[in-house]
Formats: sequence, structure tokens, C-alpha cells
Amino acid sequence: MIRFEGAAKTYPGQARPALDAFDLTVAAGTTCVLIGPSGCGKSTALQMVNRLVVPSAGRVWIEGRDVAGLDPIALRRGIGYVLQGVGLFPHRTVAQNVATVPGLLGWTGKRIRERVDAMLDLVGLEPGEFRDRRPDALSGGQRQRVGVARALAADPPVLLMDEPFGAVDPVARARLQDEVRGILGRLGKTVLMVTHDIDEAVRMGDTIALMREGRLVQVAPPATLLAAPAGAFAAEFVGGDRLLRRLSLLPARDHAGPDPAGAAPRLAPDASLKDALALMLASGHERVGLGDGSVTLAALRAAAEAAPA
Repeated sequence: MIRFEGAAKTYPGQARPALDAFDLTVAAGTTCVLIGPSGCGKSTALQMVNRLVVPSAGRVWIEGRDVAGLDPIALRRGIGYVLQGVGLFPHRTVAQNVATVPGLLGWTGKRIRERVDAMLDLVGLEPGEFRDRRPDALSGGQRQRVGVARALAADPPVLLMDEPFGAVDPVARARLQDEVRGILGRLGKTVLMVTHDIDEAVRMGDTIALMREGRLVQVAPPATLLAAPAGAFAAEFVGGDRLLRRLSLLPARDHAGPDPAGAAPRLAPDASLKDALALMLASGHERVGLGDGSVTLAALRAAAEAAPA
């Protein structure tokens, strides 16, 4: 768990605090995404967790311990960190990059080799093919996968992610986001993530914390933020197409009904209502098949407009 209690940060010469009266709890095993305009304080909050930024007031707790009382080097070795642009050591191989923290922690060579291979398998990189490559021989998506593997190598309970997919090709970004979210969910990691992209926040977060001028505006699950933004700023930030974004969170199977007409266009079993809408628009049909049922345009509209549970 990560917990901020009245955390604040004021830099000399600033007209207002970078972070002010910040209270936020990230439950164990969940992902909280910090989002907001540039300069709203989201990176300041993230960096308080590993003491790269020291609060001017308040406290930050991690796993029940006040970070102010912890050795900063030991603290950082116990936290996974995924950066925009990954930050791999260019002169080291993939295996050497992934082994960075386990090596600093004094793990044996055999244990490190086994862990490196396990982490590469976890992020979808075949160890025999990628272990000895250098970062400049990888695609952007592959480098990001190595960055995730390195962050998870020492099995930290907490992971910080700072614009982690910003340097990834847009075509590969959504798939990589889904894969990383699945990995983090299976491993039960507590994640605090920063992004400027509302679609990424919706895709990655169990909770989204919307910020403005160093303060929290709304903390809510993605479906609630999209369906019921708290005030004009939140509504404007998430966008006028927020109901369409909400469709990506809703499994089509939960809104399927009978298929009396035998709908021809078919959805994948794990499709979202956004996928259903895309198939309807592409095919010109107001009903698409799913399993032995179908999803109609009317059901899709009702789901988009319904208040979240």
C-alpha cells in the first residue's frame, strides 16, 4: 500500500506549491494513475514515494513505513521503477540490464540467471533470442518490455511508472498496455503511475486520481470518472467523448442478448463494447454476434449512458 498524508511540496520562488494537502491511498495490489495538466504535481507526488523529492510537509507511507525514516538507497532498491524511454544501460546486454537490482542485492549468479529468464518469459521475450542482445538492437516496444522486466526482477511489492509508454509506437502501445496490466494484476503489485493520456489512464488504472494545480480534483474508478466527472474541469479534461471511452471498460459479453437473426459479424470472446461499436460501424449492422448471442446498438447505447455501479 502507498499512502500520502497531507503531503506538500513548495519550491523556492514558486507562486504556489507544486503539491498541496495531498491525501491519497493506493490499495495493495491495485494500480492508481495520476493524471492532469502539465505542472499539476503528478510527477512530484510520484517521486516522493522513493524520496527523489522530499516533502515540505506531510508524510508518505509505503507498506506501512514512513519513507522519511528509511535509507533512501535501500528504499529505491525495494521499489520497481519504469521510466519513459526506459533508461536501459546501452552498453549492457538485455540480461545484464534485467539483473541490475538483483546484482546490487547480492543474489547468486545462478539465482540471477534463473530470474532473468523468468522475467523475459513473463514479458513475452524469449530468453534464448533476447538475453544477449543490446538495447540498440531492440524495437521501442521490446525495450519497454525489458524495462518492465528489470523493474520486476527483484520482486518489489511497489512499482512506480512515469509515462512508461510514451516512447512506444502508437500501434503497439495499446497491446503493450494490456499485457503489462495483465502481468501486474497476476503478480499483485501495488502501482502508482503517471500519464498525461486519459485513454492510457482508463486502460491501466483501477483508480484514477485527477489533479490540478497541486491538488486532487477527483479520485475514482475509470468508469465513475468517465460517467460522472466531478465538476466542469473534470468533465472537460476527460473529454466530450468520455462515454465512448467508457465502452472500452465494459465487456460485450455482459450486455449480450439473444441472437434471433443469426448476426453475421462476430466479436472475439473478450471483446469490449467499444469493439462491438467498431464492428457495427465497419459492417453497417446494428447487431453483432458474440458466442451464441448478440450485442445490439440499443444495448450498447443503454450501457454507455447508464450510471456506474
